[in-house]
Amino acid sequence: MVLLDALGIMLVIVIPTILAILLFAWWFRASNKAATYRPAWAYSGKLEALVWAIPALVILFLGGVAWTGAHDLDPARPIASPRRALEVEVVSLDWRWLFIYPDQHIATINRLVIPVGTPVNLRITSASVMNVFFVPRLSSEIYAMNGMVTQLNLLGSETGTFPGLSAQFSGDGFADMAFDTVVATPADFAAFVESAHAATSRLDAAEYRVLSKQSHERRVQVFGSVSDGLFEDIVSLRLPPGSGPSLAPVSDTTTGAH
Repeated sequence: MVLLDALGIMLVIVIPTILAILLFAWWFRASNKAATYRPAWAYSGKLEALVWAIPALVILFLGGVAWTGAHDLDPARPIASPRRALEVEVVSLDWRWLFIYPDQHIATINRLVIPVGTPVNLRITSASVMNVFFVPRLSSEIYAMNGMVTQLNLLGSETGTFPGLSAQFSGDGFADMAFDTVVATPADFAAFVESAHAATSRLDAAEYRVLSKQSHERRVQVFGSVSDGLFEDIVSLRLPPGSGPSLAPVSDTTTGAH
């Protein structure tokens, strides 16, 4: 919408300018005796003011549109909704995605499940190097950085499965660092939470250290319980960051239930 508004503002100037060029060429043609010939003309204050006022107004309007649009589209801005937002904590691993549901006390690897029509507030960090979280059909992209938290709000308006990906080169396995975002009905989301609680695997500090090791494993994992404050421990570096991309062989061995 911001780009369309900016295009409209510029076309207000461009179209009249093109028409004026054609009109001037036609009116001041050699055969038009009605056109006034003024060889001594050099300056017009009114014309000078008009020439400078038009681009100044364009810059003013474009700046205003960009300013308001940027604030309206701020990824951290909560989405207005009568429904309470779902909180999800996201950690980019090498080379997988970890999703923690703090209110539900569950976690998943490589699958994000959200209820349709409910705003989702994502708090995003990285276990090692900088990465970019991106679900093209649901939200804009945003960086994930070690020791920092960025926020992204999204809303699934229709059910379905939407691919998510890593949009920042982060080593040998980044091209396959993909996940599914499942927008489910409220009933299906409740069923997902219930089935997750049935999983026997637990995500704690020891399990996180295993997950933070480099791996090309892409299977979905579900953890039926999560240690309290795990995400804060990752962000504050109380849990050590992953080793990051290297030339050393990577492991394909992971733990946890499907």
